[in-house]
Amino acid sequence: MGQRISSLPEVTLNHLTKKILFTLGFLALYRVGVHVPIPGVNSEALAEFFRSQGANLFGMFNMFSGGALERFSIFALGVMPYISASIIVQLLTVIVPHLEALSKEGDAGRKKITQYTRYGTIVIALVQGFMIARGLAAAGSGGGNFVNDPSTTWAVLTAISLTAGTAFVMWLGEQITERGVGNGISLIIFCGIVAGLPKIIINTFTKFNSAEMELGQIAVLAVVIVLITAGVVFMEQGSRQVPIQYAKRQVGNRVYGGQTSHLPIRINTAGVIPPIFASSLLQIPVTMGQFVKGGAFASFVSSVLIPGGWLYNLIYLALIVFFSFFYTSIQFKPDDIAENLKKHGGFIPGIRPGARTSEFLGKIINRLTLSGALYLSAICLIPSIIADSFNVQFYFGGTSLLIIVGVALETFRQIDAHRQSLRYEAFMKSTTVRSRGGRR
Repeated sequence: MGQRISSLPEVTLNHLTKKILFTLGFLALYRVGVHVPIPGVNSEALAEFFRSQGANLFGMFNMFSGGALERFSIFALGVMPYISASIIVQLLTVIVPHLEALSKEGDAGRKKITQYTRYGTIVIALVQGFMIARGLAAAGSGGGNFVNDPSTTWAVLTAISLTAGTAFVMWLGEQITERGVGNGISLIIFCGIVAGLPKIIINTFTKFNSAEMELGQIAVLAVVIVLITAGVVFMEQGSRQVPIQYAKRQVGNRVYGGQTSHLPIRINTAGVIPPIFASSLLQIPVTMGQFVKGGAFASFVSSVLIPGGWLYNLIYLALIVFFSFFYTSIQFKPDDIAENLKKHGGFIPGIRPGARTSEFLGKIINRLTLSGALYLSAICLIPSIIADSFNVQFYFGGTSLLIIVGVALETFRQIDAHRQSLRYEAFMKSTTVRSRGGRR
């Protein structure tokens, strides 16, 4: 009996280790797929094209996919179709009554909405895959620069291959979320960005050795990266602790309740979702402007809507603020929290249960969301502004750092929570074993 009790912590530790190894194994599988190219593409010409790209749609997609788009592998689209489908489904959840009803049905409704998101991902991946294939086939003189055989058959097969790759990446992310640690989709984006770090460091030192960059510029980059990392860590850990008091109630000879606890509300409830959504939507006109040549729209995009320009930054800021409030309204619902507190005899000191509690929580979350949205905007925009001011090419933008630090913090937070829960389960099992042994 004693051996069984002493082995419980080791069993729980092995369980957590298996989940971590499962996550790392699936991420390694994703990195292997990044290097599986689609036949019929001139990889050298495509690599040269991406080396000339900056902060536009192709550069952002290539960064998020970990270089898969540059290699035009089966994972070239990455998780961007899934993110786009998630945006559309979440917007429709607010508009369509059927989807709104499904969102309130618990796990069954969420599974149905997830299924709709998967269908939308496949459709978007097919459209994007075919558009990219046709764009590559039509690029250059006679279509011979990027594609060896720019036919419609090749474009259709390429679209199907890219869609299959996106579906597999989506499956990998869901498996990591269910059987591993952390959010699978976020970790895949994290993995893609981190995979580009060695190349960024090598390019920076290459420019320094060739006298294209000075030591002072590298120092500015290092200071900006350190400050952004420290700011992200500080803000992501910050929260508002709302005091909760539970009323005393007597059942027979026992008195229940009377405890005091806190309801933590994070400053950045939306996490890294708003910058990702904003970047995805903002790059749509940039993409259309690159594919549609010689029109008024293309002229407007190329002359006004320039990444890093004032109009681009202004729209980017507005989209981040919008998605911060939108995503927070989906994740945090004051009416439901107030109703649950009322059912369990909880209340905020000085605030009446019910509608007044909902209004009070709504005011708090609105203020915190505004602060979080401004913080996200500053993190995403300040690095590019500093880079332009000091004439430095900031390869590793604020959005990338925000995603890396935010996902890393969230993953370690989930690992710690899982470790604590396993210890609690082990303690409860050992207590049960001892009590049974005592009765015997």
